[in-house]
Amino acid sequence: MISKELLEILVCPDDRTPLTLADQVLVAKLNHLVAAGQLKNRAGEVVERPLDGGLLRSDGTAVYPIIDGIPILLIDEAIPLDGLAQECAED
Repeated sequence: MISKELLEILVCPDDRTPLTLADQVLVAKLNHLVAAGQLKNRAGEVVERPLDGGLLRSDGTAVYPIIDGIPILLIDEAIPLDGLAQECAED
């Protein structure tokens, strides 16, 4: 999906910390919330398209979506992960 070389230079546009590929369990949880219409990005907009993957901030607080193989590294498109476990439990 994303080459190792590219991943090594990608950083969070908000705080410049390194990004890592999100694991498939997290991506599946996020896509479950997308399907339910319950996932919002940092701008407060509902995420409507399923993620192919994600780039996780090093502090684990947000993930940047990968859509159609393209990382979306815009601050407002980041998906905050606080409360994610609670949202999944409500389903």
